[in-house]
Amino acid sequence: MYSDLSEIGENRNDKAMTEFEKMRSEEFYDFSSEECLASYHRAKHLCAKLQTMTVEDDDYRKTIEDLIPGIPESSTVSPPFHCDHGHGIKLGENVFVNYNGTMLDGGIINIGSNTQIGPNCQFLTPNHPMDYVERRKPIERCSPITIGEDCWLGGGVTVCPGVTIGDRCIIGAGSVVVKDIPSDSVAVGNPCRVIRKTNKL
Repeated sequence: MYSDLSEIGENRNDKAMTEFEKMRSEEFYDFSSEECLASYHRAKHLCAKLQTMTVEDDDYRKTIEDLIPGIPESSTVSPPFHCDHGHGIKLGENVFVNYNGTMLDGGIINIGSNTQIGPNCQFLTPNHPMDYVERRKPIERCSPITIGEDCWLGGGVTVCPGVTIGDRCIIGAGSVVVKDIPSDSVAVGNPCRVIRKTNKL
């Protein structure tokens, strides 16, 4: 047993973890660290480049693949688009992200195959300290977001840290999703609530 909470970090050998590893491990991390800032600035440069493109432009595919490594050829992210790192975004086949998407991918954001994301949607993995003194420091903790397959998120949906949305869900426009949504659900509102089940094929 630990006699003091401060012992937990020492026993977990947090000192051996880089700030980037802490970011991906749901630990509080220093987002002003050199490695995190380098990743952030690289993504911002690529996002800025995308802002002047359409998906039909010759340089679009190379730029989006540089920003989101491993993005399937069948998936599309429509500019303008904003993210913190890019390599924390994992898209399945045939995913469509409409205009002005924002993905703060300090935590991993997984979006399943055949999912459609409406315009102006936000996927927010960071959480800041509740204590205002701690919040003055350049620290945050990121929790992953998972969106299942065959989902449809209407325009202006916000998905909060740590949320999982199951397969075949429909999330109404403008919803703020703060808790998990089970598969085959229609959910709407702020906070987002399930109102009925979808019709299965």
